[in-house]
Amino acid sequence: MLGPVILAASRSDRMRRLISAAPVTKQVVDRFIPGETVDEIVPIVRELTSRGLELTMDVVGEDITTPEQAEAARDAYLALVDRLGTLELGTRAEMSVKLSMFGQALPGGHELALANVRPVVEAAAAIGTTVTLDAEDHTTLDSMFAIHEELRKDFPQTGCVIQAYLFRTEADARRLAAAGSRVRLVKGAYKEPAEVAYQQKHEIDKAYVRALRILMEGEGYPMVGSHDPRLISIAQELARQAGRKPDEYEFQMLYGIRGDEHLRLAAEGHRMRVYTAYGTDWYGYFMRRLAEKPANLRFFVRSMISKG
Repeated sequence: MLGPVILAASRSDRMRRLISAAPVTKQVVDRFIPGETVDEIVPIVRELTSRGLELTMDVVGEDITTPEQAEAARDAYLALVDRLGTLELGTRAEMSVKLSMFGQALPGGHELALANVRPVVEAAAAIGTTVTLDAEDHTTLDSMFAIHEELRKDFPQTGCVIQAYLFRTEADARRLAAAGSRVRLVKGAYKEPAEVAYQQKHEIDKAYVRALRILMEGEGYPMVGSHDPRLISIAQELARQAGRKPDEYEFQMLYGIRGDEHLRLAAEGHRMRVYTAYGTDWYGYFMRRLAEKPANLRFFVRSMISKG
């Protein structure tokens, strides 16, 4: 399986230097990450929302080694909130955050991450939108869920992410599928050991459907994070069985992947949110996109060969 190999490469400084130096890399990265600054991303936000799509914005960057870097990540999100406020999009443009960017892995990281993310959540609420806490590797999840629970005391619209490939996820889905909750379900994009996660695609797909059924039958707001046509069809059927209207759940897909499908779902009346990342520290995000889907890797390799 190529996925684990690519995920290992995402942590390699040597591979980072090699791929970053390849002339074609920027062209391919631009497919997934359409800008490096807030100014560059605003036209993308306007274009997508004008076409009936919604967004969740991610400022990429995970290699945080000092409290000062964590504060800089907080400030980057606060700058994003300021610009989104001028666009007056409300929940049509929300934000996704990785707590590792806010210092979660540093000494005292749980408290540090909570202290840094809270001002971002407060600022988002002030402009009528919200924040979703992205899931990272399994060792971080208890902290993420505890921060999510703490933030929801004052900002109940704060969302979180669960990953189908983890054995714990069905229990997490049952706990989270309560009134007022917002939960994004994804397959998972980190290299996890067999002791905690399913390893085979068919097992992960079945686990995804089980967790999605729990969310659809619950009282919260499911966010279906998948590009898989079969899972999208299953999600629509599960929503129908649960008596959900099109505005009582949403689909989420990555910028740069299946753009025609984004527009098709929106045209059919579904809420379709595009996960749109930007920033200069793109390497880890980019490598996980390659690991998630072989077609992404083939696209990258073909581009490198054709431009070599």
